[in-house]
Amino acid sequence: MRRIDCLSLASFVLLAASGFGFSATAATPADDDFVMKAANGGKMEVELGRLAAKKARNGAVKSFGRRMVVDHTKAGNKLKILASRKHITLPSDMDAEGHEAMQRLSALSGSEFDRAYMEMMVSDHEKDVAEFETESKSGSDADVKAFAARTLPTLRVHLRLARAAAQKVK
Repeated sequence: MRRIDCLSLASFVLLAASGFGFSATAATPADDDFVMKAANGGKMEVELGRLAAKKARNGAVKSFGRRMVVDHTKAGNKLKILASRKHITLPSDMDAEGHEAMQRLSALSGSEFDRAYMEMMVSDHEKDVAEFETESKSGSDADVKAFAARTLPTLRVHLRLARAAAQKVK
């Protein structure tokens, strides 16, 4: 192949890649860690949300649990696509922290469950908002940063809703 053809081919590949949503920046171990934490947290939110939808006594807590299932399933599906493009293998099940939380909350019932679940959701979403804010501002991988930035408004709504529901069950 002539030199000019190689340059043209290289230019075409770069243009094609940028047109298909691939980032020119590379993920760092910190970006990979963020993706894994987000996946684990999302799985926990979905499973605990299902539990809350079944066990909660208070209507606001039940509603919040259902919302966690819907919103975190959507975000998880988007994260799966991103992780696949970045060659990051996501866990198929909750991590140890998620299983521990599930066991602890499963043992509770009634208003005791409602209070413990909502306290956990407030705390968890405060942590999530902080982590997603950091990644959206300081992440190295443009695609991971964009995911964090797009997901952040929903997490802020979750935090506001969690605080409101927690006040109702105190």
